[in-house]
Amino acid sequence: MARRERERAERHQLIIATARQLAETEGWDAVTTRRLADAIEYSQPVLYSHFDGKEAIVAAVALEGFAEMANAIGKAKDVAQMVRIYLSFAEDNPAVYDAMFTMNTRLRFAEEDTPEPMKAGFRAIQDVLKPVAKGRDLGIFTELAWSALHGLVTLTRGGRLPAEGQRERIAMLVDQLVA
Repeated sequence: MARRERERAERHQLIIATARQLAETEGWDAVTTRRLADAIEYSQPVLYSHFDGKEAIVAAVALEGFAEMANAIGKAKDVAQMVRIYLSFAEDNPAVYDAMFTMNTRLRFAEEDTPEPMKAGFRAIQDVLKPVAKGRDLGIFTELAWSALHGLVTLTRGGRLPAEGQRERIAMLVDQLVA
């Protein structure tokens, strides 16, 4: 890779990393193109030469999150471990999780042009569930499991589920998935 291409790739990654760090510490409202340009010490036009606005930056952070989540879940030895990894990822990376699931309209699941990191996230969950699918449609089973995990994350973060019941909820979910 030529020096200019390498520098561009490094700058691209710096924008993503800076947006992610800013979102995790101050929330997505703090992530503006002006603030990012100042933080990375480049002009806004340089930022726009990489991304066409905040939504594209959020999408890049989301794709990075899907890749990280897929990698983490890929290490799970069983359903219980996968569930813990998923919930821990969401808890440890709330702004990234929001970018992955609630903020971006550019990224679509189950489409021909669904980006590979999103497909990898789905496959990682599916691979863990495959041994316990027991004749069920694996795609739908994975969607249902993912929906339950996402529901736990969303309702817990929103204060809709009391913290003291979380262990029991997780145990019941694992029991239902492996039953």
